Amino acid sequence: MRPHLGYAVMLERFPPAEAVALAALAEQHGFRGTMASDHFQPWLPSHGQSGFVWSVLGAIGQATTGDFGPGVTTPSFRMHPAVVAQASATLAAMHPGRHWLGIGSGEAINEHVTGAYWPEPAERIARMFEAVDVIRKLFAASAAGRDIRHSGEFFKLESSRLWTMPERAPEILIATQGPVTARRAGRTADGLITTNAPADRLAALLARFAEGAREGGRDASRMPRVLQLNLAWAPTDEEAMADALAEWPIGALRFPRGDIRSPFEVEQLTRTVRPEDFAGRMVVSADPDVHRANLQRHLDLGFTRIYLHNAGRDQARFLEVFGRDVLPGLRA
Repeated sequence: MRPHLGYAVMLERFPPAEAVALAALAEQHGFRGTMASDHFQPWLPSHGQSGFVWSVLGAIGQATTGDFGPGVTTPSFRMHPAVVAQASATLAAMHPGRHWLGIGSGEAINEHVTGAYWPEPAERIARMFEAVDVIRKLFAASAAGRDIRHSGEFFKLESSRLWTMPERAPEILIATQGPVTARRAGRTADGLITTNAPADRLAALLARFAEGAREGGRDASRMPRVLQLNLAWAPTDEEAMADALAEWPIGALRFPRGDIRSPFEVEQLTRTVRPEDFAGRMVVSADPDVHRANLQRHLDLGFTRIYLHNAGRDQARFLEVFGRDVLPGLRA
């Protein structure tokens, strides 16, 4: 069976129209779906973009035929869970069976902009799971044609419903790099999303997710386990490393980024990143065989869908090379 390899289009790096064109180009080269980033600000000033993810997802849905969704959106600070539920349900109604909803606990660089208090991680995670509860209630009640109310610790919802609903509600995938949250996601969500980490950490994360699924009476082997894989490919190793250092130095950072508020802060923090800092965290290579082996290792760990993000600016050449030389050699 052909594995599910998709393209991660970074809206903090590419203008909206170019992002849509790249998603379509990725599909032409054999990529089967699109993950789009939800940012209010870019990670680095040099990235220079930050389009509104829901607008771009609508265009991606029209320009492609595969699955698509926000890699991580945060229905907690910038947007109420009811608004996120409405946006997601609308996309799913327009594109049946294709749209999924990735939810995370948020990062200050995107969520602090409304001026609210920025809480500690434990509260952010609690808010995330309550937001998932609100969205699930809205999906279920709206599909049944009835109103729903919610009054919780963080969110209130007056009696209402979503008047536009798909026949099947979108899958809700929880994004995390923490084992405790992964276990809870296994109990309460439809699937898991995570990103680059050493193999032993990823294996432990998947194991905790499966443990939570069993506790919830579900089979984790039938649930989506999604990875956004950041990498650096270019025609030469030297170009690939230059791209990694210039475009995606955050891939080498070894501390959480959740409390950083400004792209200019990130720029200062990444000035000390050296080539050796990418070791074990992000593959930087010109050799398609090296990237294919890395992808296969992650598929063998148990990920069911992997969305690739290449650090280089020449995305068209990356998509061509990987579509021709990397994807065909992979096995599920």
